[in-house]
Amino acid sequence: MTTNIVVALIAGVILLLIGVTIALYAGYLYGSARQKNKFEESLRLQKEASELKLLEVQEQQREALRETREETARFRNTIERENAERRTEMQRQERRIQQKEENLERKIDALEQRERKVSTRERSIDQVRVEVEELKQKQLTELERISNLTQDQARDLLLSQIEQQTRIEAGQRIRRIEEQAREEGESRAREIITLAIQRCASDQVAEAVVSVVPLPNDEMKGRIIGREGRNIRALEAATGVDLIIDDTPEAVILSGFDPVRREVARLALTKLILDGRIHPARIEDVVAKARQEVDLIVREAGENAALEANVHGLQPELLKILGRLHFRTSYGQNVLAHSVEVSILAATIAHELGADVTVCKTAALLHDMGKAIDQEVEGPHAIIGGEVARRFGKSPKIIHAMVAHHASETEPQTLEAAIVQAADAISAARPGARRETIDLYIKRLEALEQIANSFTGVEKSFAIQAGREVRIIVKPEEVDEYASTRLASDIAHKIEESLDYPGQIKVCVVRETRSVDYAR
Repeated sequence: MTTNIVVALIAGVILLLIGVTIALYAGYLYGSARQKNKFEESLRLQKEASELKLLEVQEQQREALRETREETARFRNTIERENAERRTEMQRQERRIQQKEENLERKIDALEQRERKVSTRERSIDQVRVEVEELKQKQLTELERISNLTQDQARDLLLSQIEQQTRIEAGQRIRRIEEQAREEGESRAREIITLAIQRCASDQVAEAVVSVVPLPNDEMKGRIIGREGRNIRALEAATGVDLIIDDTPEAVILSGFDPVRREVARLALTKLILDGRIHPARIEDVVAKARQEVDLIVREAGENAALEANVHGLQPELLKILGRLHFRTSYGQNVLAHSVEVSILAATIAHELGADVTVCKTAALLHDMGKAIDQEVEGPHAIIGGEVARRFGKSPKIIHAMVAHHASETEPQTLEAAIVQAADAISAARPGARRETIDLYIKRLEALEQIANSFTGVEKSFAIQAGREVRIIVKPEEVDEYASTRLASDIAHKIEESLDYPGQIKVCVVRETRSVDYAR
């Protein structure tokens, strides 16, 4: 029984194994078949995709071929159209060139005809020229026979007449030009100078060149002299000024070439007279204090002058030198007041003429600065002033304008220098500005007449209007109407070169012709 059960179990196990094996094999076969189907399906799909892609590529190729054909057709049409236009343009150009060639041929024909006419005319002209030369020669021969003059003599006579006529016309033209220039220049100059003088309405009075100290009584003269003259010697030694004590009642005269020293002496003597204590020690003390007061006055005068003239940037040492001009006079005119006036005039004229106003007013204010130290340094005050300005670093234009304010030192080379020279002459020449001695006045009048009489053809000359005009009477048989114009100009130039004078001098040439006959 047990054996059967074991056999049955074994048989069941074997059957189970056989079933499982069969089931596994069947599953394997099923899986293989399914895998094969999937592979075949994949191959089919790939084949279909390849066929679709090939169709797409073929379609794209057909589309590209179609576009290429269309582009080729458009390009061909464009080329054909351009070729047609070019052919049309070439045909137009050919027609134009053909027309130009035809026109050129016609012009060449016309030129050839003109050349033939010109050649014919030239031959005729040559023949006429020969005839004219022959006729001219005959006329010249006849003229020489009639006039008893050769051809060269006749030419010289004709040139002489032409030269004389040309001189007359030139004199007339020169006179017209000079009159026009004089009228316009005088009008403009008068306007500018009048404006400048109106803007500078400064007052000036003549100042003395010596200082007079009033005394309370004549007994003070003895005290000033001192015992055996020790007081007056001490005062003169301390101040460098001469004291003149004469018979003038209640006055002492101070005389010295340096106006600053003279002012120091005047202040010191005035204080000594008021104090009453006059002895050498006191004199030295008072003179020292007076010198300090004068230095203060000089500095303030220089600063006030620069402020009034509107000139800035001057060094204190330069202002001090400028302030010394407060005590300097020229022909009775205060030099510092004159310098301020010249600066204002120069600035006004420079503004009207468009020149450098700063250069003009600075140079004008400093133009007479050399007079403050010309007693200490040799040379003309214009040159001395220029050297001082150069040491203080002033510009070359300012220095030149300062030096050139007197034409005797150097000629003005700039507009600013000419303006300063003119302003200086205006300030010095206006009535009441300066005073001249009778000797200098008479010498200037004589010099004017001598210069005028030195010219050929002058009969008489008269200096009139206080030397502002010289009137010249010429010989009419020696000086004609047009030569008188040149004579006036020459005399004016000679006066400018030979004389120094304020303002201007009018030169008037008078030519008078008198015809005299007698009835018998």
